[in-house]
Parts: sequence; structure tokens; C-alpha cells
Amino acid sequence: MALRLHRGSCHCGAVRFEADVDLAAGTIQCNCTLCTKQRSWVAIVPRSAVRLLSGNAALAEYRCNTRTEQHFFCATCGVRPFGYGTSPRWGAYVAISVACLDDVAATELAGVPVRRLDGRNDTWADI
Repeated sequence: MALRLHRGSCHCGAVRFEADVDLAAGTIQCNCTLCTKQRSWVAIVPRSAVRLLSGNAALAEYRCNTRTEQHFFCATCGVRPFGYGTSPRWGAYVAISVACLDDVAATELAGVPVRRLDGRNDTWADI
């Protein structure tokens, strides 16, 4: 795998996006309470790598804990396709839900590296 253009959407299709993602570079699963309850599994990419194609008006936002990360979800179907954040490691980033990538087969996702973050204990750097 390498950097490639992927298209994604929420369940109802109101929110559509495209992003340049290298899944072989790895994905993230965090154990904080929000990510655990959402079963969040994301690919981290620079903000410049993501383009919203439609659905800006359908997006609702949720912020928790430090209120710095923007967790977006479709107000119609409730699916969270991506979120925005800023960190010392990644700079300004977008966390894209790999489950919302419409053109990635389950067999391809099965081979994608996964790093686990310990957000529950606030030890984000220890991966």
C-alpha cells in the first residue's frame, strides 16, 4: 500500500469526502472513553490531505475533555466520518474513520497496521 486517494462517506451519504491516505503507514485505536464507546479506528492525515465534497451543513460537532479536538458526525445518520485536532506529533490533523472509507475492502483493512494509544491514562506519547 502507498499514499492513494480514497473516497468516504457517512452511512446516509449526506457527508462525502476524499482524502490522500497511506494505510500502510498505520492506523490508530485509542482507549479513551469516547473512542472506546465509538469503537474508533482512524487514519491520521494532515488537514491538507482531506477535502469535503458534500455535507458541510449536515455535520454536527462534539467536543469533550479538553474541548480542543473537533469530533464531527452526520446529524442525519449519526456516523462520525472524521475529526480535527492538533498535536505536537502530527500538527494540524484529520482523524479519518477507516470504516467510512468506501473504497477499502475488509480484506485490505485486515492487513493494516494498528497502533494503540493510551488516552484513558493520558499517555498519548507512549505508543
